[in-house]
Amino acid sequence: MIKMENVHLYYPLMGLKSHSFQIAVYNKLGGIIGKKNDSSVQYVHALRGINLEVKRGERLGIMGHNGAGKTTLLRVLAGVYPPSSGKVIINGKVTALTDFTLGMDPNVSGLENIILRLIFMGYSYKEAKKAVNDIVEFSELGDFIHFPVRTYSTGMFMRLAFAISTHFIPEILLLDEVVGAGDESFRTKVLKRIDELLSGAKIVILSSHDLAAIEKYCTSAIVMDHGSIVFQGSPSDAVKYYREMCSKANE
Repeated sequence: MIKMENVHLYYPLMGLKSHSFQIAVYNKLGGIIGKKNDSSVQYVHALRGINLEVKRGERLGIMGHNGAGKTTLLRVLAGVYPPSSGKVIINGKVTALTDFTLGMDPNVSGLENIILRLIFMGYSYKEAKKAVNDIVEFSELGDFIHFPVRTYSTGMFMRLAFAISTHFIPEILLLDEVVGAGDESFRTKVLKRIDELLSGAKIVILSSHDLAAIEKYCTSAIVMDHGSIVFQGSPSDAVKYYREMCSKANE
């Protein structure tokens, strides 16, 4: 179970004297720029009064324009950012597939990176060792698995990172976009693995610009705008609301 109660998140813009740089930060983080209480420091109010509950068996989709707060919300749920106020209650182990490469070292072999990445994700050394053969087979890297990762092409590196990150089916899965990696034959394996993750996890939260993916995979959805949830309902209703919102913005 996931529950967020009146969650706010502020980013201080200390030291950012350039107005254009402040705007660039705002566009990346979303929310609203302003001052907090009587402080002279400007803040990005990145999440504003988020109330959300996701129960076992639910698949929640998140929609919104760039900077609406989608990724920030995922990072709060992953524990990367502590909320400035409000409560975040999580029952279950969270796996965040927002960056497949965190914890990997380009100067050691693919084999060693399997262990490093899985331990970084919170699995034990014993669990990581047991997973090695299956991950090597899935990645299709052959003898390259013994080479330093810095010698890999971008495609090879992403195949390994994806194979490692998606090996275990998590209790709570946070996914930022439905990913693809490698050539057409490998992409088929990727989509099959994603289907397995989405059907096997107890809770899924998927942030995506792919509205068809939201409708395909999710049981409910929210639309975010400037750090707030502006709509919550069925995926089809949320997609309709989001499209109308985008049309009005373009008028």
